[in-house]
Order: sequence, then C-alpha cells, then structure tokens
Amino acid sequence: MRSPILAPVIALVLWTFVMWAWLYATRIPAIRKNKIALDPQAMKEAFSAQIPPNVRWKADNYNHLLEQPTLFYAVALTLALLDAGAGANCALAWMYVGLRVIHSLIQALVNIIIIRFAVFMVASVVLLIMALRAAILVF
Repeated sequence: MRSPILAPVIALVLWTFVMWAWLYATRIPAIRKNKIALDPQAMKEAFSAQIPPNVRWKADNYNHLLEQPTLFYAVALTLALLDAGAGANCALAWMYVGLRVIHSLIQALVNIIIIRFAVFMVASVVLLIMALRAAILVF
C-alpha cells in the first residue's frame, strides 16, 4: 500500500538527518578549536557549557526533532494504515513538516525564542488536528 502521507514522514526523517549532520559539522570544529576534553565522567551540562551557544542550538534542535515528531510519525502512520493519508491529512502533514523545518532554521541560525515558540505552537496545533482526525477514524 502506498499512501501520500508517507512522503512527509520520510521528509521529516531526512530533515532530522540534515540537522544531525549540521550539529556535528559545527560541534566537532568547536571541540577542536576550544580544546574541549571529552571526559566520560563529566556531566553533560559541563560539556554543553564549553560549547558556544550558536553551536549548541543545532544539537538542541536535533533533540527537539526526536521529541514531538514521534507523535507525528505515529499519527501519520495510523492515517496511512487507515487509508486516510491523502487530501487534507496529507496537506496537514506537509504543513507540520514545513513548520518543523522553519522551527529548525530559526533555532539553528538565530534562536529568537518567541518566534521559535510561535512556530512550535502552530505546528503543535496542526499535529493536534491530525491526531483528532485520526481519532475520529479510530474511535
């Protein structure tokens, strides 16, 4: 079975790997430049405190892409399995992915929290609508 909603699912997975690559492309040079010791006994916060904020933002965003989007994957796959992954549901899925990419770019480049939060909230509402649409079909 092929469902149109699987395209935004895979797009968000691939975007997550873009952020993964970006975090290491900036983190490794920062570690070398600042001569940061990689001590397995040190607390995570001690390591993070030594990394410049604009480098940390990429890692923070990568972590964010492994949080709420897991709900997106579950809802989108549910809609695909219910043969409801086309039309409005697919459009909502693409909207969610687009908003998460915008959220990533805001966080990774300028990290203006109020703007980032607004984008996050809109994306969350889109995801909630998707979940409600799936719930109507399931229940």
